[in-house]
Amino acid sequence: MDRNKNLYQAETSKSSAQFTVDFATVCRKYDFVVNNSDSMDMKETFTKHGGVVADDFDLYMMQICKPTKADKSLSFNPERAILMPKFVMVFSYNGKTQIRYMSYGMADIAAMVPGDSSFPDSLADSFAKIRSMIDEAR
Repeated sequence: MDRNKNLYQAETSKSSAQFTVDFATVCRKYDFVVNNSDSMDMKETFTKHGGVVADDFDLYMMQICKPTKADKSLSFNPERAILMPKFVMVFSYNGKTQIRYMSYGMADIAAMVPGDSSFPDSLADSFAKIRSMIDEAR
């Protein structure tokens, strides 16, 4: 895995909370959904389960899915599921809102789901679309 190619890093002048709202709106525009909108605020999730974080802690883990693509993909080959969860992380760091998104290169995808020649191209398309949606929401 090549960290420089696979880790997408961006900043926005928006607050973390505002970016999550705007990103979810952009996702819907392209038939993606945020699967965990009720639990993506990790401060709330940690607190709910007995965790303790600082008052200014803000980390959002947004699980992104395109159900109308994933349904066909996973019906064709359920082994693909290992690479299907796609998370966009949003947090404040050094006074700025940071966005991180991890994807995988074609060789990594092919190695993790061997013998499935159409999957690397299809998944790479999804990775690229998520990156462009991040840019649109910024």
